[in-house]
Amino acid sequence: MRNLSRVIQDAEKKKIAIGHFNISNLEQLKAIANAAGNLSLPVVVGVSEGEREYVGIPQITSLVESYRAQGIEMYLNADHTRSLENVEKAVCAGFDSVIFDAANLPFGENVKNTAEAVKIIKKHSSWKHQVLAEGELGYIGTSSELFDAIPEGASIKDENLTTPDMAAEFVKKTGVSLFAPAVGNVHGMFKNAPNPRLNIGRIKDIKEAVKIPLVLHGGSGIVDEDFTAAIGAGISIIHISTELRVAWRRALEEALKNNPNEAAPYKLMPGVIKAVQDVVERRMKLFAGIS
Repeated sequence: MRNLSRVIQDAEKKKIAIGHFNISNLEQLKAIANAAGNLSLPVVVGVSEGEREYVGIPQITSLVESYRAQGIEMYLNADHTRSLENVEKAVCAGFDSVIFDAANLPFGENVKNTAEAVKIIKKHSSWKHQVLAEGELGYIGTSSELFDAIPEGASIKDENLTTPDMAAEFVKKTGVSLFAPAVGNVHGMFKNAPNPRLNIGRIKDIKEAVKIPLVLHGGSGIVDEDFTAAIGAGISIIHISTELRVAWRRALEEALKNNPNEAAPYKLMPGVIKAVQDVVERRMKLFAGIS
């Protein structure tokens, strides 16, 4: 199987993006595997610190290995890791990439802490198992909720977005291999409206400044045309989380409503898994330019 770096390079050549989907339980992992297998496309599975604690790192890594053995090109990312201890745990457990998230800190502290995380990642990375280090600059919120207003402090206005100069300085000083900027994106989804529009020009300028692959966080709720334009401007990986959680919850509520006397999870879950799988397949097709 190709390493994640090669997958990203191939995606950049084709001017497409790789889908990154977070899981909170093993049913969601199964849904992602089904989608990737059906489409024969590589996929990144993300697990944040909280998700790792809930599901269990050994359980996640062993299941990902089992899906790989079935021919599914699946990669594992330690999403939004905020402690150096957890960076090391993820790398040693076999994750393919780690995001060190210090985006809520002042620029200097973010750079210092991210650089330390990169050292740890590179220490445990080898030619046999290359681990990519990702850094984030610009606060876009931390929630996967459905909300009525933009999260407090989120960098949405043009004057608060990540600038090309700051991005270039950040990448140079930290040594990250992947970079996640704030370009109008936010974590979570609005209840009754699309998320804010992305600043496509800013994405293009940042890509030209940093020369490394860009990652778009907070993809849930973004309109399709912005995804397409963002990929054209330089985005190589797109994160989707809240959209999966919403599909999971709505399908579960429907299953419980339609089967009020059923208590066997394996009889309730097929429709829930299919609902999540449908979202993943739709997003993967869009990101890969498949009509």
